[in-house]
Amino acid sequence: MSMPATPVEVQPFPRSHAEGSNPSADLARAAAAPSHSFISALVRLSREPLLHFTLLGAIIFGIDAVLHPPAKDEKVITVTKAMRQSFIDNFDEDKERAPSDAQLQKMIDSWVASEILYREGKALGVDRGDETIRDRIAFKMQLLIFDQIRVPRPTDEQLQAWFAENHARFDEPERVSFYITPPADQETAQRQLDDITQQRESEELQKVTRAILGRPVESLAASFGDKFRDGLLAMPQGEWKLLQSKDGWHVARLDSRQAGKLASLDSVRDEAARNWHTEETRKRAWEAVKRLKASYQVRNEP
Repeated sequence: MSMPATPVEVQPFPRSHAEGSNPSADLARAAAAPSHSFISALVRLSREPLLHFTLLGAIIFGIDAVLHPPAKDEKVITVTKAMRQSFIDNFDEDKERAPSDAQLQKMIDSWVASEILYREGKALGVDRGDETIRDRIAFKMQLLIFDQIRVPRPTDEQLQAWFAENHARFDEPERVSFYITPPADQETAQRQLDDITQQRESEELQKVTRAILGRPVESLAASFGDKFRDGLLAMPQGEWKLLQSKDGWHVARLDSRQAGKLASLDSVRDEAARNWHTEETRKRAWEAVKRLKASYQVRNEP
């Protein structure tokens, strides 16, 4: 039975299978010992690029000219050992993964940027009558200044060059549809295969067997492992076979493959222009952060 290559999962096992087919804590004090809720929020923020860079956009266009000269110590931002460890501890709530050096540095950079916005906002007096958390003050800075950002529409040449480097975002990936039993040891999976091919599988096995429809091929390795992906793609369509994934052995049947399709700029021009605009805003925001950061000393405890 041929399966339609429509997006994502789960249908019951076919009976005729064998016949065919804003945190609320005071974050200003977190510079010394950030709370769990703040670190968790910061981790989530670091994984939301648009929100992250929108916040950073707050410091665009000449803030330095209107700031009062701060005391020397106000230009020193200390990233403590305890803070770095808090970033590491809260990177994964299940504590199964530790951040890479690049991910850890990204979280530190996000916190430093937030601290800079907090201090600059304080210097401008945007916190008067509103002694709240650092993020709220930084957000006020964003409201005051972000409307000055003017990113023009890209020229056709700019958009074509950007699309040439980023077309994979818009391409339609190759997709597969297949049935799969839950992971088991090899002996159990072999017994299930025998039952399925002889049409004597149990109702329980039918209930737990999933139909996975329109799954992008590029996502198979992350979920099931390279060996499973390669084995599935090598299978003839419509036949039940044993396949080993990173979780165990399965009985699987490949039902359909849908070839990928390269996108053209004309077909996604508006979406591509929005993506270009977002990235250009991020770029300008980071450049502004770097200019403002130049007047600060970021110190790391050994």
